[in-house]
Amino acid sequence: MLGEYGDPMRVLAFLDGTLADPDVPHIRVEDLGLMRGDGIFETVLVAGGTPRELRPHLDRLARSASMLDLPEPDDDAWQRATRLVIDNWAGDDEFALKLVYTRGLDAGPTAFAMGIPIEEKVIRARAEGVAAVTLERGIDPGLAERAPWLLLGAKSLSYAVNMAAGREAARRGAGDVIFMATDDSVLEGPTSNVIIARGRTLYTPPATIGILPGTTQAAVFRGAERLGWTTKIEPLAAADLRDNDGLFLASSVRKLTRVHTLDGDRLPDTSEVHAELAKAYEDVYA
Repeated sequence: MLGEYGDPMRVLAFLDGTLADPDVPHIRVEDLGLMRGDGIFETVLVAGGTPRELRPHLDRLARSASMLDLPEPDDDAWQRATRLVIDNWAGDDEFALKLVYTRGLDAGPTAFAMGIPIEEKVIRARAEGVAAVTLERGIDPGLAERAPWLLLGAKSLSYAVNMAAGREAARRGAGDVIFMATDDSVLEGPTSNVIIARGRTLYTPPATIGILPGTTQAAVFRGAERLGWTTKIEPLAAADLRDNDGLFLASSVRKLTRVHTLDGDRLPDTSEVHAELAKAYEDVYA
C-alpha cells in the first residue's frame, strides 16, 4: 500500500515510525555522517516483500555501531522502519533497503531506512558475470587486531577508497575489484565477499583479517551445505583466485556473481557451478 509519500522508486522512513518525502531536505549539512563519513550503514535485499538476512544485518549494524562508539541501535525501531518501507514499496519485486545510522549532531544520531531500486547493471551481472581486477588495499592480515581504531571490518560510511577502487577498475576495463593484502593474500571486494569453489568445497577468507563478515556469503554457504558441499573459512592466497573451479563475489544486492575475467585474463567457464550455487542460495529462502 502506497503511503503519503508514495514514490514507488524511493521510500524513506525514520525510526519514529514516520514516512518522509525523499525529495525534500532532511539532513543538516553539518551532520557528521556527511561531513566526515562518521556513521555506518547496511544494505538489505528485499525480495517478494521479505528482507533477506535481516537479523544478521541488524546484528552487523550493532557490531559496527559498537566499533564506532555510536549509541546502541534500537533494534525494535529499526525493524519497524524496515517494515514501513517494505509495506509502502510499489516498485519492482526486488529492491535494496538502506539502513543508515550517523553520529548526527549534538542532538543525537541520524537514522533512517530507505528503499531504492536495484541498478540494471547489477541485475545483468547476476546472469552474465563480471570482469574483476586485483588491487592493493595497503593493509596486512594482522592489522585489524593491532589497530582497532582503523575500523577494519566495520561497515562505515567512509567509502571513498572503495568508490575510487571501482573507478580504477573501470579505467582498466573491468566492473569490479578484489582487494589484496600486503602479503598478497585475498581480502574482499569493495562491496562484496570473495568465494572460491574447488571440487565440492567452498572457501572464503575469515573476517578476523579485517574484512566485513558477509551475510550473503553465509547464506550461500548454508545453501551449498544442504547439497552436500563442504564449506571452509580460511585465508586465501593470490594463486587461489585462479586455481579453482569457480571465483565468485557475494553481496546482498548482487547475490552470487561469478567472475569470468580476472586482471584481463578470461577464466575457464564456471557457469554450471554458478548456476548450482545460485539456485542453492535462492532455495534458502524458498
